[in-house]
Amino acid sequence: MERLYKPPFRKFVKKQTRPLQLAIEDEIEKIARNPAIGKTKIGDLQGIQAHKFKFQRQNFLISYRVTESDLLFYSIGTHENFYRELKRYLKEIKKNDFS
Repeated sequence: MERLYKPPFRKFVKKQTRPLQLAIEDEIEKIARNPAIGKTKIGDLQGIQAHKFKFQRQNFLISYRVTESDLLFYSIGTHENFYRELKRYLKEIKKNDFS
């Protein structure tokens, strides 16, 4: 299963400290081994899964989608405004697909 990273995900990871980057890599490995580890979202975020993890007493979320051949990572961040930003990004993707 190929892992694909959307721009918001790559941008967030690039800005982080090395220890957090390594923790994110570990969480990605967990998701790759067991894609059902995250909670499936409903409504506007249908088809997206979110996996929670802690790093230095702070909660982070990783959003991803499992397809037949790929594991698409959309975004990562703290809980504050996470879902709002994810919805905005998904809406932007859909708008650009129809253009």
